[in-house]
Amino acid sequence: MTEFDQDMTAELNLLLKFPTESLMQGLKIHHDASQTVVNAAERLYAKGIITQPDGGYLTDLGIDIADQARRIQAALSLTFN
Repeated sequence: MTEFDQDMTAELNLLLKFPTESLMQGLKIHHDASQTVVNAAERLYAKGIITQPDGGYLTDLGIDIADQARRIQAALSLTFN
């Protein structure tokens, strides 16, 4: 695979929503969240990246991936005039 598919993009976007201030802060996916977000959370949980199927906390792996996702997002957000 040579590109991010829609599921990966949803997972990366969800990882970007996790708080960065403290590892003791998590995320709760509410019942009114979009099905895309709910499915992304379930996949991240199944992969061992978050602690609960409806959010929870980032695992050690999740922390690493979220940090990388933030770096990628920041780099791609740069604009050159």
